[in-house]
Amino acid sequence: MLQKTYPYYLANEAVAANTDLEVTDKFSGEVATRVAMADAAAIDKAIGHAVDAMPALRAFAPFKRQAVLEHCVKRFRERYDELALALCIEAGKPINDSKGEVTRLIDTFKVAAEEAVRIDGEIVNLQISPRAKGYHGYVKRVPIGPCSFISPFNFPLNLTAHKVAPAIAAGVPFVLKPASRTPVGALIMGEILAETDLPKGAFSILPAHRDGADLFTTDERFKLLSFTGSPAVGWELKKKAGKKKVILELGGNAAAIVDGDQGEKLDYVVERLAFGAFYQSGQSCIGVQRILVHAKLYEALREKLIAKTKSLVMGDPKDEKTFVGPMISESESKRLAGWMESAVLAGATIVAGGKVEGAMFEATLLEGVGRDTDLYRKEAFGPVAILERFDDFDSALATVNDSDFGLQAGVFTDSLAHAHRAWDLLEVGGVVINDVPSFRVDNMPYGGVKDSGLGREGVRYAIEDMTELRLMVMRETW
Repeated sequence: MLQKTYPYYLANEAVAANTDLEVTDKFSGEVATRVAMADAAAIDKAIGHAVDAMPALRAFAPFKRQAVLEHCVKRFRERYDELALALCIEAGKPINDSKGEVTRLIDTFKVAAEEAVRIDGEIVNLQISPRAKGYHGYVKRVPIGPCSFISPFNFPLNLTAHKVAPAIAAGVPFVLKPASRTPVGALIMGEILAETDLPKGAFSILPAHRDGADLFTTDERFKLLSFTGSPAVGWELKKKAGKKKVILELGGNAAAIVDGDQGEKLDYVVERLAFGAFYQSGQSCIGVQRILVHAKLYEALREKLIAKTKSLVMGDPKDEKTFVGPMISESESKRLAGWMESAVLAGATIVAGGKVEGAMFEATLLEGVGRDTDLYRKEAFGPVAILERFDDFDSALATVNDSDFGLQAGVFTDSLAHAHRAWDLLEVGGVVINDVPSFRVDNMPYGGVKDSGLGREGVRYAIEDMTELRLMVMRETW
């Protein structure tokens, strides 16, 4: 079970300032624990400590950063079950998915530990003309400065890790605001970081209400803001961020294309589509929302996917048989139910699922959804997927691109030409061939285009954002 209360972490130290934030068990709705909340004064103090930590962090050698990250890996393994249960309770994530996320947390810190000692530079050949004869150029990466991190509720361990672990590897101090609905995992991370010899001020982890956390965005002492969350919030924060670099990992309404050559592989395709659409109640920005199926396979795939969708167990996320747990809140469930009802009124048909009770939303499959409906155009962020057919591969690519979002897309095909055509033409950050867009490994570049965001995560790519190039020119003789 969770502890009765959790402190926040200010300049590496636990502070039991209050117990103002109630964290609920998302399945029962009961208060599971209480967490300390930071006010503007605490946030301001944390930023000041981060600024003061820069000289010590510059002197904190790469092998020491690696040792901190390796300590975290060791302690995450030791506290694996505790972390998984905390995630299951605070996020309502089925326990098997929760265990998977703890595994990814460990993977992300392992990759960061490896990258910490290979942040290399390069030699630049300056002798491109006679006037540069005898001059040599060298480039190295240096920490950008204090960073502001805002993490989301849906992957409160691993998406937090994708900010924290690269920051430690890069040697930048950070102040993190975890999602107020799911802060516990980040605070356990803080407890483990506090066991290390990171310089004072290297990290602060401060749950705070959104309306009281403007300093995370506006304070000019921060040199980078990394936000993961909804597009509406992310783009608004970018407007307020001033001169600092901004990295946005936002939403999507990801599509999967099933080409006409997948007949013998339909069972595999259906398994992956059901996983991509409905795992952790569809609350993933790369969850499968739109499924485009070649006309010659449509009826066969439709039948199998309906049966698979109806077989998914909905219930208590602590039960290992559960595949679909609660959405993060009843208000989110009602929002999605409203979109579904509007789509049905406009002519769509529910072919599987559709039952909604409180925060519990049954895995649901629809067809005939109008392309001008909210359910089609916006990010569903729940256990709902849309089936549609196509006759021509290029028309399917155009349909995928007819979206305000562009995070990832999946394409099931045995045609190398179609795979490359999809890679060439799809307006997304990543194309996954023969799997769903929900696939992610934690060292790959990850991010989107259009309303899906700016920049890329994936440990090495995040480190590049958290560091700046510094050139030295040396004249050979003078």
